[in-house]
Amino acid sequence: MVRRLMACGLLLIGFSVMVSGDDKHDHATAAPKSANFDKMKSLVGTWVTVDKDGKPTDVVASVIKLTAGGSAIQETLFPGQEHEMVSIYTAEGSDLVMTHYCMLGNQPRMKASSKSPANKINFEFAGGSNLDVKKDKHMHAATLTIVDADHIEIDGVGWENGEPAKEMCGGMKLARKK
Repeated sequence: MVRRLMACGLLLIGFSVMVSGDDKHDHATAAPKSANFDKMKSLVGTWVTVDKDGKPTDVVASVIKLTAGGSAIQETLFPGQEHEMVSIYTAEGSDLVMTHYCMLGNQPRMKASSKSPANKINFEFAGGSNLDVKKDKHMHAATLTIVDADHIEIDGVGWENGEPAKEMCGGMKLARKK
């Protein structure tokens, strides 16, 4: 009886090893194709502010990295600072969408315009959570300009009380940290 149980147990173990060892499926899936997603992928790296003469400083403003098996891009803005924020970029079909996890406690969602010029990505408000667009302050639009492989400019549009906010989401000029 003990022999039969051991034999059955060994048979089950052998079978499970055989089944799991035969699993040749690639569990990673390819990221959806999106020209704007590919533009964002080209920006992976650490970005610093530039001074008034356009020279890179030591102040890190953005760290961009691929995550989720290459299907998402995580941008950490102002890493390690009190006002640190995160934006996640993903492809939805051929579209690029971004959710911005703001220091204000809201999460505006934006979609890149398919009509963005080759060196720009124009993001337009597409909803969000934890905000009332008619009254709450939030990021409402942004334009990312790729000046060249090592220089970008970001111009944001803040929104408050249902209209553009005057002093929010100003422009930044950044250089790739070498």
